[in-house]
Amino acid sequence: MEYDYIVVGGGSAGCLAAATLAEDPAVSVLLLEHGEPAENHPEVLRADGYKDAFANDAVIWDRFSVPQPGCGGARQFMGTGMGIGGSGAVNAMVYTRGAAADWDAFAPGWRWADVQADFAAIERVLRPTRKEPTAFTEACVAAAEQAGFRRSADLNDGDLGDVLGYEWMNQEGGARRNSYVAFIKDRSPRDNLTILTGAHADRVSLDEGGRAEAVLFRHQGAALTARARREVLLAAGALETPRLLQLSGIGPGAVLRAAGVEVVREVPGVGENLHDHPNVALFFLGRRPVDCFHPQLYGFGRANPALDLPPGQSDTCYVFYPARSSIREASKRVLPGQILPPWLYRTPARALVRGALSLLWGSRLPDWVINRLFGIVVVLGKPKSRGTLRITTADPDAPARLDPAYFSDPADLATMLLGVRRARAIGAAAPLAAWGNRALSPSPRAEGDAALTRFIEKNTMTTYHFAGTCRMGEDAASVCDPRLRLRGVRGLRIVDASAIPETPVAAMNAPSMLFGYRGGRYAVEEWRGR
Repeated sequence: MEYDYIVVGGGSAGCLAAATLAEDPAVSVLLLEHGEPAENHPEVLRADGYKDAFANDAVIWDRFSVPQPGCGGARQFMGTGMGIGGSGAVNAMVYTRGAAADWDAFAPGWRWADVQADFAAIERVLRPTRKEPTAFTEACVAAAEQAGFRRSADLNDGDLGDVLGYEWMNQEGGARRNSYVAFIKDRSPRDNLTILTGAHADRVSLDEGGRAEAVLFRHQGAALTARARREVLLAAGALETPRLLQLSGIGPGAVLRAAGVEVVREVPGVGENLHDHPNVALFFLGRRPVDCFHPQLYGFGRANPALDLPPGQSDTCYVFYPARSSIREASKRVLPGQILPPWLYRTPARALVRGALSLLWGSRLPDWVINRLFGIVVVLGKPKSRGTLRITTADPDAPARLDPAYFSDPADLATMLLGVRRARAIGAAAPLAAWGNRALSPSPRAEGDAALTRFIEKNTMTTYHFAGTCRMGEDAASVCDPRLRLRGVRGLRIVDASAIPETPVAAMNAPSMLFGYRGGRYAVEEWRGR
C-alpha cells in the first residue's frame, strides 16, 4: 500500500495532523492507530464519560515507571489514552493554551504572538466551552482571592500569573468534542483519508538516501508495509513516538545497541528530556454536597520566588476537584498498581482488588462522604527534573523503561512544598471555612517541612502531561528543528507532545493539538514549495 502521507498515532495531535493533510483532496493520507475506534466505547464520546473511560482497560495504555526515589521508591502509573482520540478521548477535557511566558521561551516562530492565529483557527472548529459557576466553585474563587489570586475572565489570554478562573473545555451539549470528533468525525466522509485502527506500528524504515520511506506495522494478524510518497508524521505521543524511533534504529547508539537494535541514525536526544507535571491532592470534607461534577476551576500561581523564571511566571497550578466526579473510577485504575507488587499486577489479583473497591464504593457511607469531599490539587507546572525513555529489547511489544525522575532536581520538591502551603491557605480561607473545610489529607498535625515532604513523596502522582522526549529547538542537540523535521532524516516529522521542549504551566491538550496542526501544515507547505 502506498500513500502520500502516513500519520502514526490517532490522538489529539495525530487526528489534527491527518485532517490538515487531507484538506487537499488530491493527496492520500493514512492514519494508523494502535487502539480501537471511538465508537466501540461510547463513553469516550460523552462529556461525562471520562471517568468511565479511565477505568476501561481497552482505552488506556497501562504503563508504569521504574521505582521513583523521589516518591518513596514507588512505581508511578503512566497511562495514556489508546484509541482514536488518544488521551483527548479519556482526559478531563481541559483546553488551555498556556501562558505567554511559556511560549516566549520557545524557538522563534513558536512565540506567543506567533501561535495565536493557529490556536484561533483550531478553536473555530473545536468550539470549546466553559461550565457555569456553582455555589461551591464561587466559594473556591472567593477563598483563592483571599489567598492572593485574582479572578481571570479568560484563562486563554496568556496571563496565568496568580489568577484563577473557569477552564475552557472540549465539550458541547453533553458530548466530548476532541480533535477526532471536531476535525474527522464531523467532517466525514473523506475519501482521501484512510484510518486503520488496531494497527501496531513496529518501525519506520529509511531508504538508502536516509529518507523515511515506509512504516512497518501489524494489522489483523498480518505484517504490512505502508509506503509514504511524501512524508511520515509521528504523533504517537511522548511515550510512544520515541519508543518507535528507537525500535527503528533512530536514537542514542548505546541504548539501541544494548537493546539489540541496529543503529540506523545516531540521534542522542531521542527519549531524553522526559518530563511531566507531577501533582499531589489535599482533601477536605465539607458540610454539604459539592454541587459540581467536573474539575472546572483552575488557578495558576508563583509559589517559589527562587526559581529562574520571568517575573510573574507561575510555577504551580491549583485544580479544585469534586471527588464525586471520578474518585471511584480513578481508584480502580490507580490503586491496584499501588497495592500489588509488579509480578501480581497483570494477574487475576488486579480484578480482585477492583471488585473489592466496587463493593466498598457501593455502600451508602462512602456516597455520603464522597459527595462532600473535595480536593485542591497542586500541580508542579514548571518542573526542572528530567527523565528518560529507553527501550531494553528489540521486541516491538515490550514496554520501554520509563523514568520520569520526579523530584530528582531538589528545586521541584521545594516548589511543591510551597505550593502545598499555598493550597492550605486557600482551604483555610473564610469562604471555604463557611462551606466546610475539615482537612483530611494531609492531617492538620502535619505542619513542619519534614512532615509535608513525606506527604508529598507518598501521595505524588502524574497529571498525564508527558512531553519533551523528541525536543524541538534551534540547537544541534535538539531532536527536531522548529519545523518539526527530525534532524538527520528526510521525510520524517515529529508532530506531537514529544517535540514540546518544555511543558507549559497549564494542561497539554491544546499545545498538543497545535503541534499536530502546525506539523501537518508544515508538511503541506514544504511540498508545495519544492
